[in-house]
Amino acid sequence: MVADNLLEVRDIHTHIGQFHILQGVTVNVPRGSITTLLGRNGAGKTTTLKSILGLAPPREGTVMFDGVEIQGYRTYEIASMGIGFVPDYRAVFRDLSVEENLRIAERKKGDLARKSDFIFGLFPDLKRLIDLRGNQLSGGQQQMLAIARALVADNKLLLIDEPSEGLAPVLVEQMIRAIEQLSQDTTVVLVEQNFVVASQLAKHYVIIEEGRSVKSGLMADLLQDKTTIQQYLGAA
Repeated sequence: MVADNLLEVRDIHTHIGQFHILQGVTVNVPRGSITTLLGRNGAGKTTTLKSILGLAPPREGTVMFDGVEIQGYRTYEIASMGIGFVPDYRAVFRDLSVEENLRIAERKKGDLARKSDFIFGLFPDLKRLIDLRGNQLSGGQQQMLAIARALVADNKLLLIDEPSEGLAPVLVEQMIRAIEQLSQDTTVVLVEQNFVVASQLAKHYVIIEEGRSVKSGLMADLLQDKTTIQQYLGAA
């Protein structure tokens, strides 16, 4: 594996039930960067994240994380290696307080205490809402909590699925700033349907079309390639 890549996904094929969802996806994630997976709805972006985590294990291909081949490992084993996941459905425990939601994400006793300054620096609202239950939070506050929870343990890589979905523009801007800041300490793979948001955040991109990775490179180059943007993303 190239030393500068924290994650390398090589030609993976993933089936869900009888459906062959991923039919050859390759993703290189440079260490210390944000890489975004782009593509239309149903292209296979979320399945790629789930394949990395072992939630939808690939039948073919390889997944290398920090020099270790991880496909075939159980999800909890993969997570314990230092991969955090923020799903698009947020998965906040609705009957637990903000503090309890954060504490339940500890891998080692004291994780939250060690990370609290960093987490509440990113999401100051959560400190103010620390005693509220998950079902008392707005959608934007739940999204912040979902990301914050993935930061409690020491993760080298964060997989974040559709963080801006359903958020008001002012909260999207807050989310962008938070992800930019956390990326200074953690490598990020981002699935984001909003191309404007993705282009502001990511240095690298991979376009997935009908279960195949079709194009990748630097976001700065993609922004100059209006033909590719129109062809695969439907955005001018």
